Amino acid sequence: MAAAYAAAATAHAKLLIALNEQIAALEEQVSAHFLAHPDAEIYLSMPGIGTITGARGLAEFGDDPTRYTSATARKNYAGTSPITRASGRTHAAYARFARNDRLADALQRQAFSAINASPGARRYYDKQRARDAGYNPALRQLGNRLVGILHGCLKTRALYDEATAWSHHATLAPAA
Repeated sequence: MAAAYAAAATAHAKLLIALNEQIAALEEQVSAHFLAHPDAEIYLSMPGIGTITGARGLAEFGDDPTRYTSATARKNYAGTSPITRASGRTHAAYARFARNDRLADALQRQAFSAINASPGARRYYDKQRARDAGYNPALRQLGNRLVGILHGCLKTRALYDEATAWSHHATLAPAA
């Protein structure tokens, strides 16, 4: 019985090693193709985006500069912008569930990583949490903001700039 378990464990280990080698080879190919794209530098300048997440974002958004007429259109496609419903005295914002799930996953990863890579993103996330937004809604709102910043960078062909991106979200220091 022990020999059978040992053989099964050895087979699983060899399978995992082979899969990890294939994943590494695919990552190299994705990275090479992504870095050859003219928008790669802009994507990589964004906080929280590496080559794989950038390649996923570029693949899902596409590279047609006329596809999204505004940042709102890009945010709606990404599924990060809220759906608002207002009637009489009530006003509510809901998360979009009809969306591109692969893109939403890439943007969630970007937002999560941006919290540690960008002081402005961290302040924005903390501000959302202070407003009693849950973990996922706060990340989605940060992702929504990052999609808008990405749209502006792609439209103007400019690299991400921390000061420009978060200047109007900076909190004023209290008067002495």
